Amino acid sequence: MKKVLLTATVQSHICQFHKPLVEVLHNHNCEVHVAARNNLAEKNGMKLDFVDKVFDVPFSRSPKSSDNIKAYSQLKKIIDSEHYDIIHCNTPMGGIVTRLAAKGARKGGAKVIYTAHGFHFYNGASKKNWLVFYPIEKHFAKLTDKLITINHEDYKLAKEKFKTDIYYIHGVGVDEARYYPVSQDEKLEIRKELGFSPNQKILLCVGELLPNKNQKMAINAVKKLVRDFPDIVLLIAGNGPEKEAIEEEVNRLNLNNNIKMLGYCTCLEKYQRITDVSVSCSKREGLPLNIVEAMLSENPVVATANRGHCELIEENKNGFIVQVDDVDSMANHIRELLNDDDMRMKFGKNAREFAVQYGFTSVKKELEKIYFNC
Repeated sequence: MKKVLLTATVQSHICQFHKPLVEVLHNHNCEVHVAARNNLAEKNGMKLDFVDKVFDVPFSRSPKSSDNIKAYSQLKKIIDSEHYDIIHCNTPMGGIVTRLAAKGARKGGAKVIYTAHGFHFYNGASKKNWLVFYPIEKHFAKLTDKLITINHEDYKLAKEKFKTDIYYIHGVGVDEARYYPVSQDEKLEIRKELGFSPNQKILLCVGELLPNKNQKMAINAVKKLVRDFPDIVLLIAGNGPEKEAIEEEVNRLNLNNNIKMLGYCTCLEKYQRITDVSVSCSKREGLPLNIVEAMLSENPVVATANRGHCELIEENKNGFIVQVDDVDSMANHIRELLNDDDMRMKFGKNAREFAVQYGFTSVKKELEKIYFNC
């Protein structure tokens, strides 16, 4: 039986993004361990109960934090004592610390895999990002046996510049059994259950409340839509440090009746099923699962221009792309979709057809090939 270690900065990352991989590994009789900082109390009951052993290791997202020195020490002891066949790391600091701690194990025959969920250097990134992050990733690629990318821009760059085996997969997988479209009658029932009227226009914005996610842009777009749709509601799902600032923006624009904060939501699929248009305002994305979830639910998307959104959204076919902070364009495209039922339905069907390749079924096959050359 092979032993596999999955690492990331936080345990919620494994919960949210790596269930398909763990299922593939278990199907091949692998024992799966996880090493990451335990942040599950912040995630509304999320459980890491689908792996065989969990180590609480104090990784920090900040490169300056001394916690990463402690994490290195703890992780090296774990790796040296457990004798893993494969060590699969994720997230920038999780990937750096793990590959340092795994150098000895790699010399002893362990294979090291790294999934890049979106390089910090990309077309349009700051010069500082290129100066800092590019040389780091290039160096650490030499300590990696297989590097997995989840968008074509990252794949192309890594293939040209990094000295290791480079792979591309369609994201980390979204559960098609959870995110799917329902009939109009079912939509009405769910709307009633959740307290929304049958004809109320509903927008959904999903993501951690961080400056990069830029939810204020969506709020300002709603301000421009309330004249045409007085009872329109923007549902914001997620928690994070920007919560208070977002609430202040809602109060400032007098939109308390039009914005609903859902917090960390464990029944997101219900909201996806009653959404008219999904929106995302991120400045940077690798490959956003929230967009795939929306598309699998047959929701058209209006989102900002970045490599992750552009990977998924086919302009004027399953959604629209706008520039970051171009509130007028975002509002205009949302209005266009809300006023045209035929367009909205057509875009939604196109979205689901496109997004199927990002579902669990497809991604598990891709992961199986990378791990087992099937």
